[in-house]
Formats: sequence, C-alpha cells, structure tokens
Amino acid sequence: MDINREINSKAAEIEEIIKGYLPKEEGYQKTVLEAMNYSILAGGKRLRPMLMQETYRLFGGKGKIVEPFMAAMEMIHTYSLVHDDLPAMDNDEYRRGRKTTHVVYGEGMAVLAGDGLLNYAFETAMRAFDSCEVDGIKVADRYAAVGKALQVLAKKAGIYGMIGGQTADIEAEDSKEPLTTEQLLFIHEHKTAALIQASMMIGAILAGAGEKAVEDMEKCAYNIGIAFQIQDDILDVIGDEQVLGKPVGSDEKNSKQTYVTIHGMEKAKEDVAKLSKEATAIIESVGGDGEFLKALILQLIHREK
Repeated sequence: MDINREINSKAAEIEEIIKGYLPKEEGYQKTVLEAMNYSILAGGKRLRPMLMQETYRLFGGKGKIVEPFMAAMEMIHTYSLVHDDLPAMDNDEYRRGRKTTHVVYGEGMAVLAGDGLLNYAFETAMRAFDSCEVDGIKVADRYAAVGKALQVLAKKAGIYGMIGGQTADIEAEDSKEPLTTEQLLFIHEHKTAALIQASMMIGAILAGAGEKAVEDMEKCAYNIGIAFQIQDDILDVIGDEQVLGKPVGSDEKNSKQTYVTIHGMEKAKEDVAKLSKEATAIIESVGGDGEFLKALILQLIHREK
C-alpha cells in the first residue's frame, strides 16, 4: 500500500464532501459566509473526517449518514484554528501558506467566522437525521445513533474537551510554576486528542457499534492524540527543518516545557512506540478491513513533519 497516495486520494474525496455542505455566499451576511468558506478551504489533510469515515467503514457502516458529521468535524477544527490565529491568542499572520482569516477580513469578522463555523457545524451534523430512514436500518436505531453522536461531538468540542484543553494550555504558558506530567497530558488529551476521539467514536456509533466498541475507539484515539503530540515535541528537537518546513528548537528557545523536557528523549520515543502499538492493537481486535486505518494511524504518529 502506498499510504501517501491513499491518504491524498481519500482526502480529495472528503474535500468534495465538505464543499457540498458549505453555505452559499449570499445575503446581507455574505461577508461572514465568505470568511467561513475562506477559512475551511485553506487546505489541510482532513485527518479527523478521514478517521471518522474509516472507523465508520471498519464497523461495517454504509450509506451517507456519516458525511454531515465529517463536514461538521472539519468546521469545528477550522473554527478553533481561526480563533487560535487571532491577535488575542497566537497572533499568526499565515497558515498553510495563506494569510489568516483575521488578516484578510479583520479581527471582528474573524471572530464571527469562527463563531459561525461552530454553530454551522451543529446545523450541518443535524442533517444526518435526514438519512435516518434509508439503508434498511431501523429508523429508531438511526435516530438514537445520531443523537448519541451529537452528544459526543458537543462534549469533546466543548469545555470538557477541546476548549478545556486550550484553557489549560493558555494558563500553563502564563504560569511561573513548572508544568507537571498530569497537566501536560490533560492539555494534550483535551486540546488535541478530544476531536480525534470524537471522530472515531462518532464513526463507530453511526455504524451501529456497541458501547464497549465505542469506548475502545475512545481509548485508541486517546493514544493517537497523545502520541501525536509527543512526536511533535520530539521533532522540535531532532527534526529536519527542511522536511518540517519550520525551524526546530522553538520549544527550547521559548523555554516551553514539553514531554521531552520533562521525561527525556528516550522515554518520549518509548512512549510513542507503546501508544502506537496499543492503538493499532485495538483496531486489529475489531476485525474487518482495518489495514488502511492502521497505516494511517502509524503515519500520523511516526511522521517526520
């Protein structure tokens, strides 16, 4: 399997799905709609909707009921980036080679674009109810699955998920106290892993997986998210600047505490390997065709950029 070729092919498919759910740029609110679409069409690997789609397929899911949630997930991820880029947060002027939303549309409109993407994400996800009476599955089961998926999406994106992690991250940056492992893992779990968890859990839920299987996907996604962040810390120390496309050593330069600074390089590498092995073992335990999903997970965790 040429994993990069497969990822690009699936990303192109997902890109078309996302485009199909974007709002039309018209009416008196046209500017905020343009800013929303500018933000979400800025590129990206579409990894969260890809994980959702592949988990859905792993559990035998068929039909298009997952697609509104795939688009919604990317909207939520994008809104978080729009707000992260604001002067009040990271004050970034470029993302993925393009000017950030607040640079193009102004700070106020960027705030509204982020708010718009978050709200429109749930409006989009609820369109899955329109698919509840197809594909030969009991209507009641479908409605229950969509409702449960919405609960997961809301929690993992909110104060007990991504926003909670971002809050802890901001406060850690301003704190004069050393960061503990517990705090660092909390930030990684909530800021990064939460949306990965939501993606894989929702894919399983919509495919009709049982409670234990959904919990297994939550654990698998936790491992992916934590390993992903530890690998980030590793690459900042030993990565190739030309491959990464950004300078290395920024964490040390900014006196930022990371998994590597707390535990050392060897321990960090060992934990990435352990988390990776556990994640792929969970996928294997499901059965079915999980080869691409396993390869995708390994590619994410052991990437060089």
